[in-house]
Order: sequence, then structure tokens, then C-alpha cells
Amino acid sequence: MSKDVEDISEEATSPTLAVHVDHYDGSDLENSKLLYLQSPTPTVTPSGQMRKVKSFTDTHRIRDVNAASGAASARSLRPYEHVIAYPDGSESSTNHYAPSVRSLASIGMGCTDGRKMVIRRVPTSPTELFHLVRPPTPPDEDTASHDSDCGEEEEDAETVHLKPRRPFWANKMQFVLACVGYSVGLGNVWRFPYLCYKSGGGAFLIPYFIILLVCGVPMLFMELAIGQYTAHGPIGALSQICPLLKGAGLASVVISFLMSTYYAVIIAWAIYYFFTSFKSEVPWATCSNRWNTPSCWIPNHNITKPNGSQTPTEQFFEKKVLSMSDGIEFPGGMRWELAACLVCAWLLVYFALWKSIKSSAKVRYITTTLPFLLIIVFLGRSLTLDGADEGLRFFFKPDWELLKQSRPWVNAASQIFNSIGIAFGSMIMFASYNRFDNNFLHDTLAVSLINAVTSLIVGIFTFATIGNIATEQNTSVKDVIADSPGLLFVVYPQAIAKMPASQLWAVLFFFMFLCLGLNSQFAIVEVVVTSIQDGFPDMIRRKLVYHELLVLLVCGISMVFGLPHIIQSGIYLFQLMDYYAASLTITYLAFFEVVGIAWFYGVEKLSRNIKQMTGQRPSLYFRFCWLIAAPALLLALWVASLVDYTPPSYRQYQYPLWAQFLGWIIASLSLLCIPGYALVVIVRSPGKSIREKVRNAIRPTFMCDCGVNGCDICCSESEPPDDKATIN
Repeated sequence: MSKDVEDISEEATSPTLAVHVDHYDGSDLENSKLLYLQSPTPTVTPSGQMRKVKSFTDTHRIRDVNAASGAASARSLRPYEHVIAYPDGSESSTNHYAPSVRSLASIGMGCTDGRKMVIRRVPTSPTELFHLVRPPTPPDEDTASHDSDCGEEEEDAETVHLKPRRPFWANKMQFVLACVGYSVGLGNVWRFPYLCYKSGGGAFLIPYFIILLVCGVPMLFMELAIGQYTAHGPIGALSQICPLLKGAGLASVVISFLMSTYYAVIIAWAIYYFFTSFKSEVPWATCSNRWNTPSCWIPNHNITKPNGSQTPTEQFFEKKVLSMSDGIEFPGGMRWELAACLVCAWLLVYFALWKSIKSSAKVRYITTTLPFLLIIVFLGRSLTLDGADEGLRFFFKPDWELLKQSRPWVNAASQIFNSIGIAFGSMIMFASYNRFDNNFLHDTLAVSLINAVTSLIVGIFTFATIGNIATEQNTSVKDVIADSPGLLFVVYPQAIAKMPASQLWAVLFFFMFLCLGLNSQFAIVEVVVTSIQDGFPDMIRRKLVYHELLVLLVCGISMVFGLPHIIQSGIYLFQLMDYYAASLTITYLAFFEVVGIAWFYGVEKLSRNIKQMTGQRPSLYFRFCWLIAAPALLLALWVASLVDYTPPSYRQYQYPLWAQFLGWIIASLSLLCIPGYALVVIVRSPGKSIREKVRNAIRPTFMCDCGVNGCDICCSESEPPDDKATIN
């Protein structure tokens, strides 16, 4: 046995042998096996690393996985061309791979389905050769991330709990549900009605659809492209596209982390209402509860609401649920009931994410589909209410004078980016789990259309309900209720209280709201977890070891940062955080993202990458929006928001100066990431002058492309894929 191995090793030193394989045919291959018929196929890259080719009809060419990162790193990829080999351990300036003669002896030992082949280490000793011929019983394999019938990669029993490679969505439906679940989440049901009411109703819809067409759809398409191409989260993707603006990816993760702290509070409110709804009578229907004050007033037809009075739903939310103090300077005590709900919310998030997309994708089958049914039911109910037409008139009829102000435009941009997930890193993260050849143009159009239609439906039944309340209170729609973040927790309970079987409707509504909130929270937390994994893979393996511990650590830290939102002054901090972290900074972040990708990396390069993945270049409309329209509109919105800046307020309460300063500190956590990290990259870049350093700082790093040495992720546009594999 050892003599045979030595002979094989001696033959491996000769680089002159060439073998031409015309076609990969399962039956011919079965007859040409040199060892045991059931043996797997061992083949290695020049670096000696294991490499898996998913199928000959849907793969990359075999290559060294260290040659470049990007989309080619251990993913199922595009049709292979030819493979020209060179001796093991040799250096070559070409982008081809060469096994030794001993590798040739194992070519015929792949899967017998005629489609797939596994690449493992070539035997270098008699023991390894014996194990190759008579393989031991393999450990349980993780097959959730790819559809393979045989020949899965073997994993060491001691490291099976790690994440050695990025998993894939099990099917396209999971990816679409993840994107739809995020876009049809709190951004639609909570934020859209709140910002629309705050911006004057119909005056909000015009900038909303303009920004959706100019920025929303093109930037969503762009984010899905770079996420799928690089197979990284926002930080890793932008650092490969344009290292100078890696801070934009870091800023999106910072914003996602900040949002995760107070989005969980909304879920905690929904859980509180959900369990309260099981009482024999919903407690927000009357003024006879212990938390009600003499100013509590039950709406009656044709009776104007007295000045200073509050409805039972308003007092339930402010007096019972929040136990509000008089201002942010009066913190008060902890709301322990909400604290328990917050812990419950984070437990739901953790157990949905602890297995990465393998667990969260299954949960989304319920949390994404069920709310649509309930939204349609509530839409039908709201349209039958008295006064619904008044609310719909406010929703669809714009006040043209308001369009001259920047606030409706800035709020519309904030809503677009929040609901679709642009500049928050969520869509980049979702796309990074796609297979290389997924046609994400269809996904872009589907998610954008579903998001817009759902926002309109939610807006219709929200403002129909507000119109009913305005009729009962004998007042105008715009004066029904203050534009606070708790708008939905006041409007909907008031409408539900008048329904027959109000307890059942309340349970269904807040369960729907809980599902929508969890969808948004899943995506936000996954951005943080994925970015940490991409940025510190070695440390995660060495320190935390288990992926579940990383998710637990992120959820635990986020929960601790969310506790200040559930003290008695928490609603004021909540409003402050939402204003500065998610509204004021998002156009700034989106501007630098589109500039870094469209200007520095280049529209032509991006278009070529998209053609490699989908087979067709993006339309002129997308390229025009990336290059000119979107950056110009975003810059105008950012400048307008600074010129017309007004400090935040909660109803009649005005925040003190120190609270506004705290808000700017919160905003600077993401704002300063971009210039701060850009300065660090320029200083570290090679070059003798500033100009050379900047040029090197904007140059893509470790990006595979057609014709680039060491890269093999695509076929040449001018040369069709060769159906021969040549091994020298």
C-alpha cells in the first residue's frame, strides 16, 4: 500500500499530464471509478482546503477559495468553464486550478446521481487511503442550507456546532417571506399611519410614492444585488465594494441595534394588550377603572369633546400601560408588568433566531402570512363605520400648502427606508443567504408592490377608524388625537371596543400586531448578528464557540438597553430615540450608500455583476436613479431636514436642551461612523500622497469579477461556457 502511494506522489510532480473530460455523464463515470464504488470524490484546491461544487449544471469552476472573497466563496454558483491544472503548491498568475496525478485517480468517485460531486482532501497516507476506500460512518450532517441528496461535506464532531459557512435559504419562498415580513411589519402598521397623520394625511402620500419610485425600488434592487454578490452583511459587503465607505455599513448596523432596543418595547406593549384582551370585558371601554381620572370622557354622537378631556383608550395607554410621568426629567419607577412583557418579547425573538435563518425562516411562515388575513378582515370592518368617509377624505385629499414644507418629504423618506429596510442593512443581509444565480429583480418588484399596497390598506382602515372617532367626538379628523407614537394603541382599541365580541377582535388584532412586530425585530437583530459573524469570525469561534450564545448575547444586551424605555418617563425617551436614530439620520446614511456603490464602485461594474447573477443588465431607469436621481433627491432631503430642523416634542411637551443634546449624541453614533472610518481607511491605505491613498481607499477589495486573476465566478460575456474540463 505505501509503495503505491509513493508511486502516486512521484507522478504528482509531473506537470505535463493532461486529461480532457468531454462530458460529465453519470453512467460513464460509474464505470470509470478506480476505487470503491461507494467512495466519495476527494479533490482539493491548491491551498488544501475542502471545496464543494453543488452541480455541474449550476456551479462555479473549481478554484482556490482563498483566491478571492465575494460571491464565489463556497456557494452554489454559475456554470463552470474549463479547469486547467497546475502542480500542488505551485504559484500561478492565472485563475486556474491544477490537482496532482493522485487527484486524477479520484475523479470518478463522486455522487452517482450524475449531478453532484463532493470535493474532499486527497489521501496522503495509507490510513487516509484506507478510510477513503472504507469510509467510517459519517456524523449527522446539516442539510438545511442546501438541497443535496448525497456527498455532503463531512464535519468534525467537535466543531459541528459552529457555522463554518454561510447557509442558504432552503427555498425562494423563505427569502421572499423574510423580505415581505420585514417590509410588512411595524413600518406599515405602526409607523406609516403615525407619520401620515403627523404629516397631514394626503400631503404625505405624494412624496411617499415619488421617493418610492426614485429611491425605494432602485436602492432595494441595488442592496439585494450587492448582498447576493458578496455573500456578506452590510459591513462586509460595503467594505468589499468601497472600503472608504465601510463606515456606511457600520452605521446601518448601529442604527439597527438602536432600533432593536425600542422596537422590542412596541412588541412588549402588544403583548400587554394581548393578554389584557382575555378579560371578560376589555378594560379600555369604560371610565370606571381605578386609573381613570375625572377628565375621562366617553365619546357620544354630536357631543363635542370637552377641552382637556381624554377618552378611555387614551387613559388606559397613558395612565395604566405607561404610567406616564410629566416629562423626561422625571424618570419615575420601573413598569414591572411591561418589563415582564419585554423579557417575553426577547425570548420569542431569541428562539426564532438561535438557529439563524434555519429557525427564523420557519417561524415566518406563520408571522408573515397570518397578518394579511387579519388586515383584510379589519379593513372590511372599518369601512362600515359611521364617518369613515371623513377619514378617507383626509387620507387621500392632499393639502398642497404642506408640500412646500420639508417635513412631509423627510417623513416620507424615513417611512420608505424603514418599511422596506433600505440603508438599515436588512435587505443586504437577507440577500447574502441567496444562491448566486437567484433572479432578485422579481423579488424587488414583489416586495416593493406588496409594501406599497399593504401601506395603503393599513392607511385606509386606520383613517376610516379615525374618521369614525372624529364623527363621534364632533370634531375634525386632524384634531382627533395627538400625533404620538402610541397612535395605534389608542385608535384601534377604541374601534374594537364597539365591535360585537370585542374581546375576540382584540385578541386577534394584537396577535396580528405581535406577529408584525416580530417580523421587523427578526430582521433588525439578524443584521447585528450577521455583521458580528462577518467581522469577527475567529473570535466568535474561539470565545463564544456556539452560534446560539452569540444570539443570546446580542438579545441580552439589546434587552438591557431597552429597559429605560419602560420606566415611567420611557415614552419620552422612546420618542427621542425614534426621532434622532431612525428619522433624522437615515437620508444621510442612504446618500453615502448609493454614492459609494454607484459612483465609487461604478454603475457599470454593478451592472456587469448583476448580469453575471441574473443573465441581464439592469434597465436604464435603475442606472439613472442610482447615478443621478436618487443621490440628488437624498441630498436635497438631508439639507432640507437640517434647514427646517425643529426639536422633537411629545404632544404639548417640549424637550429640554439637555434632552435634545442627548438626541444628537444618539444620532452621532451613526453619523460619525462614515467620516470617522473613512479617515482611518485613508490613513491605512498604501500610497505616498493623499491622492494615492484616496484612490486606493475607494478601490474594491477581494471582489471577484470576470477576467480578474484568481476569480472564476462567471463566464466571459464574449465566450460561451466550454463544455470541456481540461486538467494538466
